[in-house]
Amino acid sequence: MDLGLVGLGKMGLNMATRLLRGGHRVVAYDLDEAAIEAAEADGADGARSLGELIAKLPAPRAVWVMVPAGEPTESTIRDLAERLSPGDTILDGGNSNYKDSMRRAAMLKEKRLSLLDVGTSGGVWGLAEGYSMMIGGEEAAVERLRPIFETLAPAPDKGWGHVGPSGAGHFVKMVHNGIEYGLMQAYAEGFDLMQHKTEFGLDLHRIAEIWRHGSVVRSWLLDLAANALAENPTLEGIAAHVEDSGEGRWTVAEAIDLACPIPVITLSLQRRFRSRQESPFADKLLAALRQQFGGHEVKSEK
Repeated sequence: MDLGLVGLGKMGLNMATRLLRGGHRVVAYDLDEAAIEAAEADGADGARSLGELIAKLPAPRAVWVMVPAGEPTESTIRDLAERLSPGDTILDGGNSNYKDSMRRAAMLKEKRLSLLDVGTSGGVWGLAEGYSMMIGGEEAAVERLRPIFETLAPAPDKGWGHVGPSGAGHFVKMVHNGIEYGLMQAYAEGFDLMQHKTEFGLDLHRIAEIWRHGSVVRSWLLDLAANALAENPTLEGIAAHVEDSGEGRWTVAEAIDLACPIPVITLSLQRRFRSRQESPFADKLLAALRQQFGGHEVKSEK
């Protein structure tokens, strides 16, 4: 099956490689010429414009967009909509807000185009392990593109599925990432507690390896923690600064709108915010208050 792929970052290139190995034809486009050449070297048919990409695809066309969420995705889908023909399908595999996906699907429907919002998980490991895909949109479009999803997934019948109407795919992926925040925070806190118990001289990498087999807390995230601790047991040189890519915020905002309590995910997001503050004003105020009411010592900044 032929697929147009717009956006050749690391994940996009890996997806192209997996599709090519599965016998599909990929027409690849990116703003970066070097990225196009890398895709061509792997067997893809390169395009130097969206118009050229569309011209190289047989109807009904399918174009997968793998560009950053927000304006890059918005402008790319808008440009494609002006060039594609009725019956064609756009797939958004980025981390778009599900409300944007619902709006875009409605806009494309007026042009008799389909949008599939494909929440995609797998990161840099997707090439070898396959991608988990949560798909929202018209079921008929999903079925037509089944061979693409079966190739990208860990197995034809595992790791992917149609989860609901337009927006549902990105909504489920948003919640997936919120859960990821909570799991990562729990592992971080547990290993931190063990690191503080200096009298036992605990080998954190060895403990991670023990937990990886048979334990109720075994997971792929634990596998990655074991890898990190094997490479750098004390995590020397790594700043305690944790970014967030947006999905955690959207998850918490949605929970507020629905009055649905998600305290673990919410606190894990707040903890990431805290990690970016070198000298939190709130803690300074706490120290000042203790001095005010109890005469407690205040330490000076170094």
